[in-house]
Amino acid sequence: MNWFEKLNQYFPIEEMKSQEHMETLLKEKGDVYHKDEGEKHVLMYAEFPTFVFIDYVYVSAAARGEGLGHKLIEKMKQKNKPIILEVEPVDYEDSDTEKRLRFYQREGFTHARSIGYSRRSLATDEWSQLEILYWSPEDADEEEIFEQMKQMYEEIHTYKDETFYGKSYQPVDEVLKIDEKRSVTNMMDELDDKK
Repeated sequence: MNWFEKLNQYFPIEEMKSQEHMETLLKEKGDVYHKDEGEKHVLMYAEFPTFVFIDYVYVSAAARGEGLGHKLIEKMKQKNKPIILEVEPVDYEDSDTEKRLRFYQREGFTHARSIGYSRRSLATDEWSQLEILYWSPEDADEEEIFEQMKQMYEEIHTYKDETFYGKSYQPVDEVLKIDEKRSVTNMMDELDDKK
């Protein structure tokens, strides 16, 4: 199974970029977009001058419990920049979403509660509500994370989208919103309450 097939089997279709989109990013934006691949993992990420965005991280079921996910995140932390990623809200019917969130909680990630992120999938035409998690070596604030997410959305997610999908994603201002009073439970606190 190649790297794309591994990601495609693991991630929901509405969260996946096409293989052509990712290969083009690797080729045309190779200074920013990277693939770290091994026998038991695939990590796709974008490294900008002031932050890192983790697009996809996959660890094979056979390697779970070996600390591989921790090693991959540690490698990103060595860059000494904020690390941002998108997660699905926890669905307690789907234990994978809870396990993923617990993993990021152990790795010291924070839930950016003031950032609203909702976009329409070009694959399914359905809306996805995602939450933003981040880790920062110097306590970045959510406004800074918000600006970095906007940059990533415009440079990575929507890169040549019309070419790959026949239509464009919505503009960044429709997809990402910041609101200090956004009434969302802190995902990390919710996990602690569930213990």
